[in-house]
Amino acid sequence: MDPTGDLLLEAPADGGLTTGAVARLLGVAPTTLRSWDRRYGIGPAAREDGRHRRWSGADIAALRNMCALTSAGLPPAEAARTVLAGTSDAAAGPRPGQVSRAPGPLPVGRARQECRGLARAAVRLDAPAMDELLTAVLDRYGLPVAWDEVMMPALHAVGRKWEAAGERYIEVEHLLSWHVSGALRGVVADRPPAPGAGLALLACAPGETHTLALEALAATLVQQALPVRMFGAAVPAGALEDAVRRTGPAAVVLWAQSRGTASRSLVDRLDAIEWGVRGARRRPVVCVAGPGWAGRQPPGARHLTGLAHAVDTLATL
Repeated sequence: MDPTGDLLLEAPADGGLTTGAVARLLGVAPTTLRSWDRRYGIGPAAREDGRHRRWSGADIAALRNMCALTSAGLPPAEAARTVLAGTSDAAAGPRPGQVSRAPGPLPVGRARQECRGLARAAVRLDAPAMDELLTAVLDRYGLPVAWDEVMMPALHAVGRKWEAAGERYIEVEHLLSWHVSGALRGVVADRPPAPGAGLALLACAPGETHTLALEALAATLVQQALPVRMFGAAVPAGALEDAVRRTGPAAVVLWAQSRGTASRSLVDRLDAIEWGVRGARRRPVVCVAGPGWAGRQPPGARHLTGLAHAVDTLATL
């Protein structure tokens, strides 16, 4: 089976792909592709008007071999010589003294090409490529689509892989999570929050360490100029109750990844908190989110079923 089959199918027959499109497919930074072309001759055979690069199916196959060889530990110059000589030995594994091969690809299914590129970059532990891809998808699609259709499918794929393969993919999952988190924290608002806009307080349940979905929600609220306080992982119940009393939020979002951290008693305690003067006392709207709440939504709490639904719900408060 041709390991580049999914890439070749996407290369148009009437002139090939641009460097940016190939970079997204392979999960390689465009600057890396240009460097390989300039330094080693791993470049497109044809160029429009003698300048613009257009990558054919054969060109992409050579790039795929180049990626496999460098992932297996070969220096780029040696990998390029091997590819140009047509004797790719990427499947043979590392030589003595080389670093070990990268693990196999992540099964992201019928995802966007940027998701497949992000997954490939993560497996190669290619941090610059991940940063470029994440910046590009946020600029191109906006945060909700970038999260739902690029970041989250790649994160789920690597999570499934390391659960099945033990420690083999943990380094991939940790690096990908770190760079996704960095991209989300880099989102900024175009304008300050509107006066009187209700504050949303976001926190993981006690003992819960999965924060990325909450980070995506926090970043989207920030982008839409809605005030937010993000408290992150494993917030102790007492500390969370104190934060609610001190900030007086319009809403509290409590995230639980597993049923073991989905505390209904904490929801009841948060729902009972009041503040303000006598006769005009207020209480927060308590929202629960995450797979830990599936099928066991606490009475009185709102169940947020996804990023878009969460943003719409909190915006009305």
